Amino acid sequence: METSNLPAIRAFLPAWNKGRIVGRKRPLKPKHVWAIRVRLELAENHRDLALFNMAIESKLRGCGLCRMQVVDVMTSG
Repeated sequence: METSNLPAIRAFLPAWNKGRIVGRKRPLKPKHVWAIRVRLELAENHRDLALFNMAIESKLRGCGLCRMQVVDVMTSG
């Protein structure tokens, strides 16, 4: 009798998170924030620098920043 056709018997699959760090990550320290800002400035990557500054100042996550539109941050029409 073949066991490969039986639906109740499957090969053991390792857990998807084995060996990975899951859950909340530690917050960035101020020296890490400034290091990222300096590197983005030196690379003249203005868009990423603006998004990074907005995320740090507003304490938003990446998914919240992606949904943000220009109208949300513009002061004048």
